[in-house]
Amino acid sequence: MQLTTDVYTECVEKLKEQKYHFIGVHSAVKKCLWVHNALIYGRFCYKCKFYGIESHRCIQMSPSVLWCWNSCLHCWRMRPQDLGLSGDDLTNLPYVDDPEFIAESAILEHRRTVSGYKGRTSEKMFKEAMNPKHVAISLTGEPTLYPRLSELISEFHRRGLSTFLVTRGVRPDVLASLEEEPSQLYISLEAYDKQSYMYFNRPLIPNSWELTLKTLEILPSFTSPTVIRITLVSGFNTDSVAIRNFKKLIDLSQPTYVEVKAYMHVGRSIGRLGRHNMPTFKEVMNFAERLSNVVGYNLASYSLASRVTLLTKLEKPTVRFGDGCPKGWDDVDGCEEGLSEYERVSDFI
Repeated sequence: MQLTTDVYTECVEKLKEQKYHFIGVHSAVKKCLWVHNALIYGRFCYKCKFYGIESHRCIQMSPSVLWCWNSCLHCWRMRPQDLGLSGDDLTNLPYVDDPEFIAESAILEHRRTVSGYKGRTSEKMFKEAMNPKHVAISLTGEPTLYPRLSELISEFHRRGLSTFLVTRGVRPDVLASLEEEPSQLYISLEAYDKQSYMYFNRPLIPNSWELTLKTLEILPSFTSPTVIRITLVSGFNTDSVAIRNFKKLIDLSQPTYVEVKAYMHVGRSIGRLGRHNMPTFKEVMNFAERLSNVVGYNLASYSLASRVTLLTKLEKPTVRFGDGCPKGWDDVDGCEEGLSEYERVSDFI
């Protein structure tokens, strides 16, 4: 990609309007809504309840903002193809920034995004927010397209931050060659076979489904906890056929956790999917219970606010990455704090 092209410039400008803080050529940080909720309302992301992540100390970033090997129907981010870009421009980073520079800059940009909360939250919470402890490498794009990903993970770890890496699993070669594993590895799935993958994920390269299967095959070799995150889309992957095929993928990959999370009808996705495609919390729970019955994973916890459930074979939350939500999985009611009565009853159930 020529970095001076009108399309690239327009993409960057639009993302900046959406509060993306760009780092170098291909990386960015964006403040998550749950950072604000934690600092202002004392409400925390489901990752706090499930894994101990302190929301206000979590950096949301990507080392590959505009580059991905899929064009998924449910993606809510603004993408270059939305502005007419196509071909190799979408699949290959044009330049490779230094991982130490990205890590340092990501921390600085996170601090910039929370600096305005001084005086609006407690002094303790503000100081903690200015000293992040977690990185979600999941903001947008496909992070495994950044060729120095292992070094980037190492740089974050060297600074005392845990790392959650979220990928669509299209680069098993990259994952298999990581010299340093992330603290936790997510494989994000919606499709359950090649036909559904081609329809829903709209791959930009050949053999993407086969590459995804290779990623699932190597997942048991990781020493870090692994997660299969199933994004549930009403009318697409909620029936018994999906259940049977997701079981095959879970049997193959043997993840530590399975998250079942609702598609949210927001952003650019509203031009491709309808509001009827967004499952209610009741639908998510129903699917999770059915899946639990066939895969042998226990339904361990849930978050009403995020419409997400957690399945695992672990008996208790032994894998924690921060000091948040000390009750862990048992803190069932905490996720509803701050929700209006309308949200509790009408929207989520």
